[in-house]
Amino acid sequence: MQLTERHQQYWNKNLRITAILLALWFVATFVCSYFARELNEIVIAGFPFGFYMAAQGALIVYLFVIGFYAWYMNRLDVEYGVAEGDDE
Repeated sequence: MQLTERHQQYWNKNLRITAILLALWFVATFVCSYFARELNEIVIAGFPFGFYMAAQGALIVYLFVIGFYAWYMNRLDVEYGVAEGDDE
């Protein structure tokens, strides 16, 4: 099955945003953990930054990634006419 140019554009935008958000997830999960000792030298509200990222910061990043992806894909679906409920 050949994809039209419009389908290709949609898919490329989807892959691009997925890659960006996956990179952000990777940084919040693995890079912050790898540099925890260095991050602990930064103190925020009495807590070391490495501890903060492990306890709350990473969860906030995850919620942002999920929320942004849902918002972006809904907008992209409407732009390309593939949104749910457009079966009328």
